[in-house]
Amino acid sequence: MVHFVGAGPGAPDLITLRGAELLKAADVTIYAGSLVNPDLLKYCKDGCEIRNSAHMTLDEVISVMVRAEAENKTTVRLHTGDPSIYGAVREQMDELARRGIAYDVTPGVSSLFGAAAALGAEYTLPGVSQSLIVTRLAGRTPVPERESLRELARHGASMAIFLSAGMLEQVRAELLAGGCAPDTPAAVVYRATWPDERTLRCTVDTVAESAAAAGIDRTALVLVGDFLDAPYEKSRLYDPSFTTGYRDKTD
Repeated sequence: MVHFVGAGPGAPDLITLRGAELLKAADVTIYAGSLVNPDLLKYCKDGCEIRNSAHMTLDEVISVMVRAEAENKTTVRLHTGDPSIYGAVREQMDELARRGIAYDVTPGVSSLFGAAAALGAEYTLPGVSQSLIVTRLAGRTPVPERESLRELARHGASMAIFLSAGMLEQVRAELLAGGCAPDTPAAVVYRATWPDERTLRCTVDTVAESAAAAGIDRTALVLVGDFLDAPYEKSRLYDPSFTTGYRDKTD
């Protein structure tokens, strides 16, 4: 059996309980070494075979899984954050399914939530934004034209921009071209939840220079939107004049 496990955003204690138990039981662990905190490997038992997929191709990863399955071993494929976001897991699942190898997925805490926690932010503020766009800037991996940063920026929704910290001048240009005002609040969160986490608050117009001044050009999430710094309405969920399915309104 192969278990795809979300490692969480970085802090070892932010892996889920299920994920930690699977790691403890694994005979083989293949982890995304470019992003997964190696302290998570302390959950692995003595004798567990540990492989770093940062040095492997897809075929090599699959071959390790196939061999482990043939030896009746349990494999954990440990991905950063949640596997469903930029995890390149679908291609692995399809290869396993083609070979008749069973697998399951244990979700994890995404860095986009770790970044919000670091900033004390809420992506969905009443009267400000009720939508969150999770995206990336086109680079060596293209994005569909309809999903270009400038097109998505036109919505005015909260944005979490992955895998773009090394291209912030382009991020700035695309956001401005999409209609973001230069003073739209922005933030850069470096290695959210790691011991060396850093947060920068800035604007769309200053995001590139702010990150450059701090020496941040990778392993960072860019957040954009008025949710970072704007007046908002209080939620009706706790408004005494609002009836919910659990509470009647009061005068």
